[in-house]
Order: sequence, then structure tokens, then C-alpha cells
Amino acid sequence: MTTAEMFENKGKFDAFVLTGESNRYYFTRCSTSFGAVVITPEIRVFITDFRYESEAREKVSDFEIVVTTFAELYGKIAETLKKAGAKTVGYEQSMSVGEFALFKAALKEFKLKPADDVIESKRAIKTEEEIGFIVSAQRIAERALQKAVTGLKPGMTERELMAEINYEMIKGGADKYSFETITAFGANSAQPHHHPSDKKLEKDELILVDMGAMFNGYCSDMTRTFCLGDPGEELTRVYETVKSAQAYAIKHIKAGMTCNDADALAREYITANGYGSHFGHSFGHGVGIDIHETPRVGQGSDFVLQPNMVITAEPGIYIPGLGGVRIEDMLVVGEDGVTDITEYDKKLSI
Repeated sequence: MTTAEMFENKGKFDAFVLTGESNRYYFTRCSTSFGAVVITPEIRVFITDFRYESEAREKVSDFEIVVTTFAELYGKIAETLKKAGAKTVGYEQSMSVGEFALFKAALKEFKLKPADDVIESKRAIKTEEEIGFIVSAQRIAERALQKAVTGLKPGMTERELMAEINYEMIKGGADKYSFETITAFGANSAQPHHHPSDKKLEKDELILVDMGAMFNGYCSDMTRTFCLGDPGEELTRVYETVKSAQAYAIKHIKAGMTCNDADALAREYITANGYGSHFGHSFGHGVGIDIHETPRVGQGSDFVLQPNMVITAEPGIYIPGLGGVRIEDMLVVGEDGVTDITEYDKKLSI
């Protein structure tokens, strides 16, 4: 969806006002903690404050730059919309209650309509430049993990491994990490979003790492599960089931498929192998400026996959008291299939 197509959505909107940090960055490529973007078919205005004025004038060439203060922000938005002759204004529902109260009061002369679906649909389909940034972020993450695991040994704590991974990502060129890196040893790996602790690694325990780097404002996301030794027969069977379920789904996902059907590819495989009750989260999600974006690739989602969407493929099986396995790659959706942009190997034993 192009910017022009945002206004062809059945004539719903005369203007869009975007106050969220991620959406401001998406349209301006300028990272700021304050401001708003106003877009109509005729004008593009970036409103910010004095802290970002120089950077905005240097980086944002296709927007009019307007400098204001926090107290005057919503009044400046209203003034801009009046000049543009807008009547129906699309906004983000992610504003806090307090922010929306100020926004609504200042824009009382306009018809306000939620526009999250329009904005999210536009952001869901990536340009080649965006895909390039995501690939670069992924390569940084892969190199970081490779360096970090070379120092793995019994006695290392989850926190220590997390710190090594984060250090290597920043050293390797990441703007920052996409989210709090997850490192989980042994039975802790059965907690999908485990918070790294002082638990020490023991020989033959599973090691689950969920990590991502950010590059030029875009995220990567990858999970690998492996073992320093032999995890035993049952966890090896769990691992092979997850790996095969992911491979089967990746082979069959393509544009035109609903997210529910994409999720079902892996879910039905895992269920057929006796572990359906242990796969409790969605198969995947969109990735971009935010680590979780549209679409949600899960049960009940009728969102249709389209070319150039970037989604994760992350089936998992989690058995409390024993351990969990998740394997996660990132995919670029195409007409006849997907391109897996994750290159890190999927060996169980290292």
C-alpha cells in the first residue's frame, strides 16, 4: 500500500495524524521521543521540538518541519489540519487515555476515526530497502550468537550468556537489541518468555536463546535451541518434531494463505506427533520497526498473507519440569512460497 492508497480506502480519511514513535519513524526515518506526523493527499508535516529540529531538517527532506512545544503540540496539529481543509482524521488507538483526552479536546472540530488497520496494513508490506535492513540486523545477530556460544561451558549462568550475546550484537554493529534477550537452561527452557537468571549451565542441558538485533531502526528475531552434550531421548524427539514442523510449514506457506492456515501447518504436525497441548503460542508474527507487528500468524487470524510481508516461523513445544524447544526463522512471503532469511544452523548438539 502506497501513501496515496491510504486515501483510497473508500474515502474514509482526509488526513492521518500519527503520534506513536514507531509510526513517526516509519514515515520520516527520524527517531524522536516527541512529535507527530500529519499526512493528507497534498501535504506532509513533521511536528517536533527544538531537541530534534537540526536532525529533522537534515534527514527529513519530504516533509515540512514544524517546531513546537509539548504544551502546544495538539493545537499545532489542529492548526495544520485546518489549513489542509481536513474533516475526517485518522488516528492511532495506541495513545494513552490522558493523551487521547488532550488530542480529542484540541481536535473537537474534526471527525476522528481509528486508523490502525490502514497504517498497520501499509507497514506490514515491506519495501526492498526495509527487507535489506532486516537482513542486515539478522546477520549481526547470527554473528553475535556464533561468537557467544564459542565460550559456552558448564557453570556459565543464563545472565552471563545473555550479556555475551548482547555485547556481541552491539559490538557487531547493532543500534541496540530488538528486545530483552532470552537465555534459558534446562527446565527453564519450558518457559517461553523466561527471564535470564543465575541458573548455571549443566552438561547435557538444553539451551534456548531467543534474540534479535536492531539495524537502521529495523528488528531481527531468531530462536535456537541446542545442547552442550546429549539432552536425552525425549527432548531429542521433541527437538526433531519442532524442527520438522517448522520445515513443513516453511515449505508450504505462500501469499494468499490466511494466517490461521499458515499456523495450522505446523500446529497439525505437532499435534499429530502427540505434542499439541504443549504448543501454546502462535506460529509467528510480523517483524519490522517493532519486534511484533501485523500480521499475527496464529489461530483464528483471517489476515491474508501478501508478498513482501516479513514474518517469523517459531513453533515450539514446552514440557514443564523437563524443558522446551523453539526454533525461529524469519521469512519473506512471496507469491509461490517464502524466502527464509535466517542462515544460522539448526544443530541440536554443539
